[in-house]
Amino acid sequence: MTFARGNVHSGSASAHFVLVPMMAQGHTIPMTDMARLLAEHGAQVSFVTTPVNASRLAGFIADVEAAGLAIRFVELHFPTTEFGLPDGCENLDLIQAKGLFLNFMEACAALREPLMAHLREQHQLSPPSCIISDMMHWWTGDIARELGIPRLTFIGFCGFSSLVRYIISQNNLLENMTDENELITIPGFPTHLELTKAKCPGSLCVPGMEKIREKMIEEELRSDGEVINSFQELETVYIESFEQVAKKKAWTVGPMCLCHRDSNTMAARGSKASMDEAQCLQWLDSMKPGSVIFVSFGSLAATTPQQLVELGLGLEASKKPFIWVIKAGPKFPEVEEWLADGFEERVKDRGMIIRGWAPQMMILWHQAIGGFMTHCGWNSTVEGICAGVPMITWPHFAEQFLNEKLVVDVLKTGLEVGVKGVTQWGNTEQEVMVTRDAVETAVYTLMGEGKAAEELRMRAKHYAIKARRAFDEEGSSYNNVRLLIQEMGNNTNACG
Repeated sequence: MTFARGNVHSGSASAHFVLVPMMAQGHTIPMTDMARLLAEHGAQVSFVTTPVNASRLAGFIADVEAAGLAIRFVELHFPTTEFGLPDGCENLDLIQAKGLFLNFMEACAALREPLMAHLREQHQLSPPSCIISDMMHWWTGDIARELGIPRLTFIGFCGFSSLVRYIISQNNLLENMTDENELITIPGFPTHLELTKAKCPGSLCVPGMEKIREKMIEEELRSDGEVINSFQELETVYIESFEQVAKKKAWTVGPMCLCHRDSNTMAARGSKASMDEAQCLQWLDSMKPGSVIFVSFGSLAATTPQQLVELGLGLEASKKPFIWVIKAGPKFPEVEEWLADGFEERVKDRGMIIRGWAPQMMILWHQAIGGFMTHCGWNSTVEGICAGVPMITWPHFAEQFLNEKLVVDVLKTGLEVGVKGVTQWGNTEQEVMVTRDAVETAVYTLMGEGKAAEELRMRAKHYAIKARRAFDEEGSSYNNVRLLIQEMGNNTNACG
């Protein structure tokens, strides 16, 4: 069963894109930006979602409808109980045990038939001309081939990380490695790069992942191109190398979050904020420009209570104002007890704590923010780049260690907090990895008045300017969006 709502302007758009995001906040949010971006450039968009995820997108859906954009939301029934999932478990961040990951992915793949039926139903009204789907939705390749249209993959990585991931998978670099801490030199990479196995993308330890990964890689090789949420001027050599190695076009259309820069729509991204936004803005307005460090580790990183306490004590010791977003998880009561046991009272004049979801872009773009402590997920990293703020890098898993290298070693807009090990997704049993002293030192250094900090700030502002120029009319990303729509528009009548 499908339920579709939204605007359909049959015949008035040059191309019709079907967007299929992974049901995880860090994957879905950039695809909502992509939908807005394509629609604002004149394309039609069908955005595939499920009831629980649609409710999370309520702000975005309302904003789209108010703007009259040609975006249609296609709600598909998500088969939770059929695949052994709790009722309502329609997003990766709702999975309570990583043993259910494979069940979740199989439930996603079961959306193939209802989505195909919907697209065939819509054929006469508005035939699709291209599918852009998350790399994890390997099954969308079958739909594209049946309809005779291109399938582009959206990885959610930058060009730097996409290239590393591609080289690793094509050379089977991790296949015979047993030592998680063994160093690997990435062959054919434009610059010298060494990583331990544990810090490489593709080393995620989740039951059933190998089976899914093989299908993902097979379909990615068959795809007609990649859409990358980055911009040419940020990482030219890595994007060009990716195209040469993968032998396919990489459409750099980012930073897509900039589609919100001249509007009030940024607060509608993601879930509803867990605090009063006006109160947050009022607090930020009361702070000096560039004086506040923003601390947030995204929607999936599960930091242990002991580590959160150590982080909090480091922030307190730094004496710098901060906004700290703490993700609510199964062990959150332990952290809450500690917060209430004197910490919040001690920092009340210079610290704001947000429990749950925060309007990250709204905060990052405020003039009071002078630094960003991040888990280095690409969405957060590119939002930090757009905001022009230097970063303290605290990667947890996946490609986050690669993003750290891009920020610290290539762009030179951040400094490491000193993470040595990997916090595997779904594992909350690990001990403290970063001490309060390391946190204090990193915050004090980044937010200080020294020459090194000043250079970080200058370079961060430099890349923010480049990002906006790429997104402006006739900029590299602006032109790529128009070319993408134009090229895919030639497939409008291809649906079989």
